[in-house]
Amino acid sequence: MILSFVHHLGRFRRSNGEQAGLDLGPVWNCQFWIWLLCGIAPMNTRIVGGEDAPPGSWPWQVSLQIFGSHVCGGSLINREWVMSAAHCFSSTSGWMISLGRENLEGNNPNAVTISVSRIILHPDYDRRSSDNDIALLRLSSPVTFTDYIRPVCLAASESVFNNGTDSWVTGWGAVKEGVFLPFPGTLQEVEVPVLGNRQCNCLNGVGTITDNMICAGVLAGGKDSCQGDSGGPMVSKQGSTWVQSGIVSFGFGCARPNLPGVYSRVSRFQQWINSHIQSDNYTCPGLPPLVIMTTPTTSPSRPSTSPALPALTGAAAKFSERLKIDIHNIY
Repeated sequence: MILSFVHHLGRFRRSNGEQAGLDLGPVWNCQFWIWLLCGIAPMNTRIVGGEDAPPGSWPWQVSLQIFGSHVCGGSLINREWVMSAAHCFSSTSGWMISLGRENLEGNNPNAVTISVSRIILHPDYDRRSSDNDIALLRLSSPVTFTDYIRPVCLAASESVFNNGTDSWVTGWGAVKEGVFLPFPGTLQEVEVPVLGNRQCNCLNGVGTITDNMICAGVLAGGKDSCQGDSGGPMVSKQGSTWVQSGIVSFGFGCARPNLPGVYSRVSRFQQWINSHIQSDNYTCPGLPPLVIMTTPTTSPSRPSTSPALPALTGAAAKFSERLKIDIHNIY
């Protein structure tokens, strides 16, 4: 990285009665125990331009791994479900989810790794435009919440994140274009403001940004998500509660001036998310993952690269530059 579920609490306001910078609207109905836990980071008192995140600062952050290597980020949204980006899943087998992790390498005393029993891509995901870039992953077994493993709250459908809303993005992605996170690969955090969709559309190219997206970044450059951060959360704090507004989706390069990062707008997918995480799709250890996918009408050519090469070239470089996924660990 370059540097919410409650029982109908209504719109959040400051203690003086003024409406806060982010308007969460009537937040999701759900069980009371989720409200007690979601969006709370007890341990929280690079990304490009970022810094090491203290252990436990972002307890919903997960690492999506394949064959033991980090590929994408994601966020824990309840005991059994993780949310990520659809574009991470050109491969659908061998996925594991690591929770409570601080470093990609070395000691991780609070980490738990669980296999994936089901992958659901949004039915309207468009690989060409990155519209509806969201996926849900069901854990093979419920996770036990700790100070280092907790769910994030999700923004309701009426939520509004105004231009300039302070946001935080976290992940284990590159710290610079083409520069991997150095050993031991400590989780990075970076603060970036929300940028209005109209301005973001002009900067990234008219027609690039849809209503299902939200942008954030510093126009001067220097702070952004990057390759390997895909699927990770962008969150904003309201009082003591963290609410996820975006999912790392794509960008043109990393932390370039006047090219803000683009995220899937979580509030647009409330109904779709709820329809799946409340369903009873039984699974058990040893049962192969159930994968629900749609075949895109068009898709980019399969990048041609070798695991032995430290850098991507040609079509692979172009594909990786737009989508913030570390495809070295997939192909």
